[in-house]
Amino acid sequence: MDRFTPLPVDLHQQYLCKAQNDTKSWEYFLTAHKRISGAYWTLTSLDLLHALETTDENAIISWIFSCQHESGGFGGNVDQDPNLLSTLSAVQCLALYRRLDELDSEKVISYIASLQLSDGSFMGDVWGEVDSRFTYAAILCLSILKRLDVIRVDKAVEFVISCLNFDGGFGCIPGAESHSGQVFCCIGALYLTDSLYRIDQELTGWWLAERQLKNGGLNGRPDKKADVCYSWWVLSSLAMLNKLDWIDSSKLIEFILHCQDLENGGIADYPDDRSDVFHTFFGLAGLSLLGCPQLKRIHPAYALPLEIIS
Repeated sequence: MDRFTPLPVDLHQQYLCKAQNDTKSWEYFLTAHKRISGAYWTLTSLDLLHALETTDENAIISWIFSCQHESGGFGGNVDQDPNLLSTLSAVQCLALYRRLDELDSEKVISYIASLQLSDGSFMGDVWGEVDSRFTYAAILCLSILKRLDVIRVDKAVEFVISCLNFDGGFGCIPGAESHSGQVFCCIGALYLTDSLYRIDQELTGWWLAERQLKNGGLNGRPDKKADVCYSWWVLSSLAMLNKLDWIDSSKLIEFILHCQDLENGGIADYPDDRSDVFHTFFGLAGLSLLGCPQLKRIHPAYALPLEIIS
């Protein structure tokens, strides 16, 4: 039997399409502030499932542009302040549909560059919060737009390196606790700037491999339970380090499949929990990295199907 069995592709497609249009659900109201990121998770999941054509492309593109501000950045929804994470999600969605040519790239590029600080870090928005997530978001967005030249890449790399801890992991700022999500962001930023040689890749790979638990799942930091979302954060980092074989992939696949809702579709954070679009995306993305034949292959740094990047 195929080790990716059962992956009910049609059921997951139906779940995602329903979630996209269910404006009366509690999730819809709770995620109003990050609607554009939800669109990215949903659309990328559908594309991995070979079903992006089932969406109303023009309506979605029109809504995405309605979230853009005069500054060039995008908010999480209509009439919300722009921020780096939402701007990245908007650009990724446009890339999925191959509609980047409709974007005023110079305005977006200018917005991103305006958020870089003198130490190389990036603010998430004009309110000033600094986090290694924002450095990755800025670098990835500019990589997609092929305009890394507008920022101080060397300073951005120095900031990322300053977030490295003794254990091989990375934190959100210098001195902060190592966490899988931050490791992904920092490894991604270094990968996209050809700077992975700056770190001890063996030590970081060890820290990541230690995130696998007996049930096969991966966690975000020591002494925490497994969560499907780390099937992306940890796996993609290992992929960028060329160390995917450092974990037991068969046990991880089994864990992800056990988190599926085989009646209603979708993937949850943990077996028998409720499915959501966020964990459905990260579960499918993890399975894609592990070579699931029913899914398109995803790029570990760009978090988009390989065919979009090529």
